Amino acid sequence: MRRIFTNGNFYTFDSMKPQVEAVVVENGRFIDMGSKEEIMTYWSRHDAEVINLEGKTVTPGLIDSHLHMSAIAINLLNLDVTGLTSKEEMLHKIASKAKTLEPGEWLLGRGWDENLFTDRGIPTISELDYAAPNNPLLIPRVCGHAALVNSKALEICQYHSEMTIPQGGAIVLDETTKQPNGLILETASEIFKQYIPKYSYEDLKGALRQAIRIAMQNGLTSVHTNDPNFLGGLHTTYRIYDELLNQEGLGLRANLLIDHEYLNDLKEAGMYTGFGNETLQIGAVKIFADGAFGRRTALLSEAYHDAPNSFGEAMYSHDELSDIIRKARELSMPIAVHTIGDKALENILDLLDQFPAVSHRDRLIHVQALRKDLIPRLAVPTRIADIQPRFVVGDFPWVEERLGPERLPLAYAWKTLMESNVICAGGSDSPVEPVDPLLGIHAAVTRKAPGDTHEGWNVKEKLSMHDAFKLFTKMGAYPTNEETIKGTISRGKLADMTVYSHNPFKMEDPDELLHTDIEMTIIGGDIQYEKSTTAKINM
Repeated sequence: MRRIFTNGNFYTFDSMKPQVEAVVVENGRFIDMGSKEEIMTYWSRHDAEVINLEGKTVTPGLIDSHLHMSAIAINLLNLDVTGLTSKEEMLHKIASKAKTLEPGEWLLGRGWDENLFTDRGIPTISELDYAAPNNPLLIPRVCGHAALVNSKALEICQYHSEMTIPQGGAIVLDETTKQPNGLILETASEIFKQYIPKYSYEDLKGALRQAIRIAMQNGLTSVHTNDPNFLGGLHTTYRIYDELLNQEGLGLRANLLIDHEYLNDLKEAGMYTGFGNETLQIGAVKIFADGAFGRRTALLSEAYHDAPNSFGEAMYSHDELSDIIRKARELSMPIAVHTIGDKALENILDLLDQFPAVSHRDRLIHVQALRKDLIPRLAVPTRIADIQPRFVVGDFPWVEERLGPERLPLAYAWKTLMESNVICAGGSDSPVEPVDPLLGIHAAVTRKAPGDTHEGWNVKEKLSMHDAFKLFTKMGAYPTNEETIKGTISRGKLADMTVYSHNPFKMEDPDELLHTDIEMTIIGGDIQYEKSTTAKINM
């Protein structure tokens, strides 16, 4: 099938032809592009379907370089407390949900953020017990690095004061009673998860199908997603995606980050980075080096400004991290490492310097706290800074208390990274932040939340609209070594495009981006989402 998309305002992100008015697609790839007149004059003589874009703006297909499609899916099955602004509201939702469950049935959810609460207070274990007296409860924070549990959950997992907690985790105790206060950190959640009944295969598949559609409704054509720990391991994860994307043909392209715990499974299955096809591929080996700023578990080289005795948490020792990287390199695979604090980043860079590079780039995910001496070490062709611009909205102003004034100039310093020739790609880390890439782009340009009236947090790090879109288009292809086949509107590349109701590159006020709709999501030349037939869903 040959298609002509004409009468559009195409921003190609290809320096050879930065803007065109029409493109021709055949067998899922661009074969020609140019002015509306020249394309129609030549190609209309051939058998082709003509699609009139009516002057709308088009970019290469939007790419999210780091999210968790499975967590988006599971949020659809559980209690979503994202965006709530008070502890009371959260407790009310928990109580309402508990009334719908049978006694003993787990109450699961995700998304609370105490920094949005008017009093910054986190529900106590007694309050959680009152809201859900007959149901064990586990509700992770929005970042996924902390969670709340109640007494029923502690009872089921047979908690006692001498219990061994997984490395890097903690069950937080009340200072007075020395009993659990309901808050758990990092890997401590594994104690509880082993007692939670697993979702059925069909439940997971159905929820992921819906999450994929949500992603495309938000303009995404490709995602780099980390899922095995949520979908039951390597084999089940690959099987679900293969059935949805390759067999059902839902359209979205997915690159699967595989947690390091499944390295042996990868080896036994003969899978490797790049295994698969242009729709579904195995990606890098995922590792966590530290936690997050919210509960002060991100690893810093100097103590937290608001907690002078706290430096954060290393998820693994030096020797353990070295062993994980060595095993990945034995499979010629790159690593993708969660590194929020500067010390976590330094530790990983020190280890990477000891191992030879492989054909795919290593990914440093988040890199939210930097030091000047670390930036040149990121600016090498074999490394990617995998950044999430929307974190500026989620973390400021409270993160200023964590880091203090001296570290702020190099916190969330996206422009500094790009100007220092660090290869950067843009993502959302959804469901930590909304899956909508236009919100991430807006955050990169304005450095503030929608509705804020100030100039932005650390204004010198604001990106231009072009550079912000570049993070989510052209540069999104680099972490997966696909820059020769996607990321720009160029001859021979995959015909992935996103169509907008307004032109972001002509906006006088970037807040206009907040009122811009995704009109179409086109993958391989096929229209996978069209606003006129399906309402856009925001997450």
